[in-house]
Amino acid sequence: MIKNRRELFSIHWTCASLAGLAFLAGCSSTPSATPKTTGWIKDEVADSYVFGYPLVLMGVARDAAVGTDPGQAPLNTLRHAQALPPIGAANPPRPSVDTLDSTGWLDVGSEPVIVSLPDSHGRYVDARVLDMWTNVVWSTGPQFATSVKGLRAQTIAFVGPGWQGDLPKGAKRVDVPTRNAWMSVRIQSNGARDLTAVRKLQHAIRVAPLSVYVGDSRSASIAPPRSNAADTALSANGTPAAQVAALDANGFFSRLADSLPDNPPTPADPHALKILSDLGVTPGDPVKLPRVPEAIAAGLADGHERVATPPSNVLTGNGWNWFGDGAGNYGPDYALRAYAASAQPGIGTRDDEVRAVVTQDSDGHPLNGANRYVIHFAPNQLPPVRGFWSITAYTRDGALGESAPARLAVGDRNGAHRNRDGSLDVIVSSARAKSGNWLPAPRADMQLVLRLYAPKPQATDGSWQPPAVVRQ
Repeated sequence: MIKNRRELFSIHWTCASLAGLAFLAGCSSTPSATPKTTGWIKDEVADSYVFGYPLVLMGVARDAAVGTDPGQAPLNTLRHAQALPPIGAANPPRPSVDTLDSTGWLDVGSEPVIVSLPDSHGRYVDARVLDMWTNVVWSTGPQFATSVKGLRAQTIAFVGPGWQGDLPKGAKRVDVPTRNAWMSVRIQSNGARDLTAVRKLQHAIRVAPLSVYVGDSRSASIAPPRSNAADTALSANGTPAAQVAALDANGFFSRLADSLPDNPPTPADPHALKILSDLGVTPGDPVKLPRVPEAIAAGLADGHERVATPPSNVLTGNGWNWFGDGAGNYGPDYALRAYAASAQPGIGTRDDEVRAVVTQDSDGHPLNGANRYVIHFAPNQLPPVRGFWSITAYTRDGALGESAPARLAVGDRNGAHRNRDGSLDVIVSSARAKSGNWLPAPRADMQLVLRLYAPKPQATDGSWQPPAVVRQ
């Protein structure tokens, strides 16, 4: 059964946590002289953690990625992956073997940033920009609404709040509500022999502040927004999600308070700021949490659990789960926004990509590459895409299996063979299969990711679902 129930206020604001705030209809309380219990603190810490999680996560990811050290790039500069991820790669988790990725962080605080993308000559390109709350402010997905014929050359001007002025002729203006934004350009790759053509397209991408773009300045670099010993130690502690999970309440809310002045929430979020204020969290000011450590710790633990728990409007079917129409533009659905940021960082909109994940077979047992599985797509149930699709096997931690050979994915772009009736079977196992649609898997507990590039509407509206993974 597929679940797809949109919950606009799925962050669980409760009468107890609001404690007399009258902004939510039907949640008013009778005046009383009885002092508040610490229960309201626990609830408001949990609610505020879910609300602020995407901004804190994006800030940690930015701080780790911006700079001049190996693996980093200055602001307003893209870092280009030069090769497909190697065997054993796990950072980021579940790395794609279908594309070469170019990523970077934009700073639109003082002036617009101009991005020029080249004509891809028929090659599939997925480009997107997310604000610091993980909402997609622009992507190429809608450009593939009817067919995929590659990307046309285009220039986009990403403009920060309140900026007024003239933009280069022909540049499309895109307003960004936060000072910083994350950009990703993913170019389809057809294997190692194809990398030269992909790199040529990568190097044709231009990113520069407006003054540099029009020739008024010699440098496109802007100093990283944060740089201190604490951040250096934090950045060395695993993925951004792991770093955020390691923060105590004071550390989490201090980062949130520091980020809010440059990256304010949307106008629909004033009540969340009021609750933060009740907790002693004010934009730009030192945090002064209530001195009730037990309630603070309990609220933080509850927040951790809620961020890691799929909300009811995540699509599920045959053991798979994936994001539906709400992805990328979350509005006040804070639970979905936080879970998406945690589970699939950088996820786009329904027009950009679908990543369906499964960790159990049709009998509910954990997937393990020592077994043999079949995924049977009926003739009318192949992944609905305008671009292409692929399935990749990873360890439970999201790494590419150490024992897997060079062929790491099965999909329609690399010659997956159909049966006579038009159906298609994918065989998943660590042992080589005679079938041409063999997907190598790690000889351990594992997960599968089905990626749909430029998905059709039925992939996100709940009318289609991936088939079950059946153990043979």
